[in-house]
Amino acid sequence: MTAAERWSTHVIEMRGDLVTKRYAKGDAHALLDREWRALTLLDAHAPGLAPVPVAVDRDADPPMVVMSRIPGVPLRGSPVDGARTAAMAKTLDALYGAVPGERLARVPVRPGHWAGLAVRLRDWHGRGPGPAAGDAVRAALDEGMAWLDRPGRAAGPGTSGPPVFGPGDGNLANYLWDGTTSRVGVVDFEDSGRSDRPFELAEITEHVSGWIDGGFDAASFLDCFELTADEWSRLRECRRLLALTWTFILSFDDPERPRNPPGTAARQAERLRALLG
Repeated sequence: MTAAERWSTHVIEMRGDLVTKRYAKGDAHALLDREWRALTLLDAHAPGLAPVPVAVDRDADPPMVVMSRIPGVPLRGSPVDGARTAAMAKTLDALYGAVPGERLARVPVRPGHWAGLAVRLRDWHGRGPGPAAGDAVRAALDEGMAWLDRPGRAAGPGTSGPPVFGPGDGNLANYLWDGTTSRVGVVDFEDSGRSDRPFELAEITEHVSGWIDGGFDAASFLDCFELTADEWSRLRECRRLLALTWTFILSFDDPERPRNPPGTAARQAERLRALLG
């Protein structure tokens, strides 16, 4: 099993220099359309950061995209040293600013941005946490929801600076380190769209892949970016929102068929409470 297959939720086929991705779950056509739009935009405005789009077939069963295969190994699953951290930040800095403003204005806001995510969290809270939630997880979720329900939280905090193109997925498996050229390429754009830097950076720092295996220094990663005071303020709030999201997600883990090591939800609850301060 390749690294891409290990962490992918879709069907990935690699043949020579080409990769075929079949969207077998969720709203397949919406996922495909976002991925194809991202690949074509980045190929036009930031070639080399992402796979080159080759072909798309919305009528296939399941629908699929064919793209070039970019070199490298995923950052997930091994320590992310200083060179890899700096290369990842350099790639993201270029990616965020790649799409011209007038074109970016026509790109829909990425799924799971602040307002939509807040609605989803309130729905989850109404249904209650999952079977992996012990007392510590439930307490952290209650504390997080009390924070979210403060006045003004629905629309999100502060100013976010200029819009950016966001990959929409913070999984370190989507960032490929090429030891030959010391570059990091990006794959998986099915949740991509218009966003802002603080939200996208929070998406990465709070993703479970960044801490469950150890070795990713979130503080050093964030120090690679020149953020304004307003962006730092918004980043803090976005990290809280994403940490709350992951606490819910990990609480839903099935104890009979766990996707994560025992105690992961409890560890995430500790992270959330630390961020809430």
